[in-house]
Amino acid sequence: MTRIHRLTVGDEALARKLNVVFAAAFDDPVSYTSKPPTDSYLTRLLAKDHVLALVAEEGDDVIGGIVAYELEKFEQERKEIYIYDLAIAEAYRRRGIATALIEKLCEIAAERGAWVVYVQADYGDDPAVALYTKLGTREDVMHFDIKIKGRVAHRS
Repeated sequence: MTRIHRLTVGDEALARKLNVVFAAAFDDPVSYTSKPPTDSYLTRLLAKDHVLALVAEEGDDVIGGIVAYELEKFEQERKEIYIYDLAIAEAYRRRGIATALIEKLCEIAAERGAWVVYVQADYGDDPAVALYTKLGTREDVMHFDIKIKGRVAHRS
């Protein structure tokens, strides 16, 4: 049976397992597992109220998860939730786990008074586009990475 759990301080090991799932799902071990964060970094991150990380577990295995961030808006007294990463291990896909994670995130968003949950998808990522289309309204936008002096502005 799949269980969804919000990560908090003390769940650093689960956060590491989630990064392994992300590395495999996104075929990006360089970003997700080559330079793992320290325990103290993960502890500080999981203590932050605006960081919303959920894992889907079966037994002791992390089989998927979602990382989102609560953003306080400037133009009005309201908040948005931005889904940054969402992935399910390949063997567990097409079972409604991603939908369950998003629904749980929406419950948390409602409790926190957020007015919307939003996410970006890449052209060609048909499963993600289908999932998000089922759950929300599509907006076609452009995304830009802006270089910071001395850093490479590249996201995987």
